[in-house]
Amino acid sequence: MQTPTRKRLLEAFTAASGEFLSGQALADILGCSRTAVWKHIEELRKEGFELEAVRKKGYRIVSTMDRVTENEIRLGLNTNLLGNMIYYLESTDSTQKVAHQLSQEGCPEGTLVIAEEQTNGRGRLTRQWHSPKYTGVWMSLVLRPKLPPQKAPQFTLIAAIAVVQAIEELISVIPEIKWPNDILINGKKVTGILTELQADSDKIHSIIIGIGINVNQAETDFPDELRSIATSLAIESGNKLSRSTLIQHILANLEKYYEIYMERGFAPLKILWESYAISIGKEIIARTVTGSISGRAIGISDEGVLKIQDSNGVIHDIYSADIEVKS
Repeated sequence: MQTPTRKRLLEAFTAASGEFLSGQALADILGCSRTAVWKHIEELRKEGFELEAVRKKGYRIVSTMDRVTENEIRLGLNTNLLGNMIYYLESTDSTQKVAHQLSQEGCPEGTLVIAEEQTNGRGRLTRQWHSPKYTGVWMSLVLRPKLPPQKAPQFTLIAAIAVVQAIEELISVIPEIKWPNDILINGKKVTGILTELQADSDKIHSIIIGIGINVNQAETDFPDELRSIATSLAIESGNKLSRSTLIQHILANLEKYYEIYMERGFAPLKILWESYAISIGKEIIARTVTGSISGRAIGISDEGVLKIQDSNGVIHDIYSADIEVKS
């Protein structure tokens, strides 16, 4: 965990937007001596930050390594709630598992768990999620909305909007959402979202949103069985991305839409979600635990429930299913 002093230092560099900050200005901001400032600067250098020091001007951060440490994420993060506490792990079995434990221990809302690698990452329906080191974004976020448990599934849809918009903000590709939790580019999966709940019968204690994004993998980084169905942002754009920058954009977008949702419900976000949805208006097959339903996806309800109209004109509400879009 990061010290409050280091957090204030990175917030100061973020606010400076690449301009120099004098040693005295930093000392005033941090409430410490200029010698202590220098020690903090050296610690950042050891972590991989490239800092420029110019006499009579001070310090500025020139570049960073492509890591997703707390310091990397903090530098440039513009949120009030999400990411207010960040747990960075070089390797873990599952960020989702860690987030569940932290939530039960009372961590604050907005806590982010981020790892360079997951050894047992998991997606929806306990499927494994391939999470190699230093290539993707493997993270889980703890929210504590004062809502009844039946509202929880909508957070998968809200997170999907935040992710697709973050991708659009950084690269020139058109991501699409496959209900309920996949994001595709050119028909291949680039992101999975897993929303899990800690709740009583009448209220939510926490919602754990797990987000896995293939960012900088080459095609050879995927196992043979995944190459035909999975891709990465680097493959689709032709360039590697800063993973920490992507995380910052996701958190900023998610915080914005979370606030809208808590104030006005899902209805204002419904049209936005549908604008990215690959299945709306298409003939699909929805495979549920009780059987399969074929028909045309006509949209989602204000609660995020998928609506399918079958060949007889009957409309079915789909709460959970695997979706196949007919070609």
